[in-house]
Amino acid sequence: MRYLYAHADISLSQARIITALVMFVVGLTGGIATGKSTVSALLRDKGVPIVDADIIARKVVEPGTTGLKQIVKYFGQEVLSPDGSLDRKKLGSVIFSDESKRKRLNAILHPAIRRMMVWEVVKHWFCGRKYCVLDVPLLIEGPIWKWVAQVAVVYCPEEIQLERLMQRDGSTREDASARLSSQLSISDKVKYADVVIDNSSTRENLEGQVAAFVQELEKAVAWTWVLSWLVPPCGILSAAWILTRRAILRKTKTKTNQQGFFTDGPGRP
Repeated sequence: MRYLYAHADISLSQARIITALVMFVVGLTGGIATGKSTVSALLRDKGVPIVDADIIARKVVEPGTTGLKQIVKYFGQEVLSPDGSLDRKKLGSVIFSDESKRKRLNAILHPAIRRMMVWEVVKHWFCGRKYCVLDVPLLIEGPIWKWVAQVAVVYCPEEIQLERLMQRDGSTREDASARLSSQLSISDKVKYADVVIDNSSTRENLEGQVAAFVQELEKAVAWTWVLSWLVPPCGILSAAWILTRRAILRKTKTKTNQQGFFTDGPGRP
């Protein structure tokens, strides 16, 4: 099954206009055990520049970073390993049942992660890359989906997702179901998608969809990416215009599809 364009706020023709003046950035996400990491690896193998939020999240808390210093200042030395690195399990146990501490941790980490992600995108632009993909597990739960040109969701039916999670982690159906229930469902994430990559079939099928997706990205940018170098001031104006347009188009969708999610649901800010 070929990948699908779904709920698109920005069509392929509009993407060509955008990329004539500003770098085209795709946000890639999915649910646990839907195959997002596999798709990200396939894209990387095809030469697509990837900005991985998980890697960045580890970098911003490496020893000596401001992020780690702020965490230690607030949570104490007990969240450190003997070698001075962050002990994620200890930190997780501290914030697990304390909403205020979890929010404080997010307030420390999220700005640093976003700044580094922006810098990675800028570096790809300076290197003359036509486009890049942001690999972000919580793309929809956080505000990042509002700032990309396209949202791509790696999908599989929830029953397949459950079976894969059980097989991968060796967990019981009850534990796997509880873990899925604690996150935004894949069906809800698809509601935000401009592109859906269906990973419910074979590896070969998935590879075909990824190849087709890359071809469409290449068509979208064509030669116009050169103008993002030649006319950077116009690129800034173009980016401002398209982000404003997306905000307007998505406002109703957010209220309809996610009403109550940011206040009552399991997602993280």
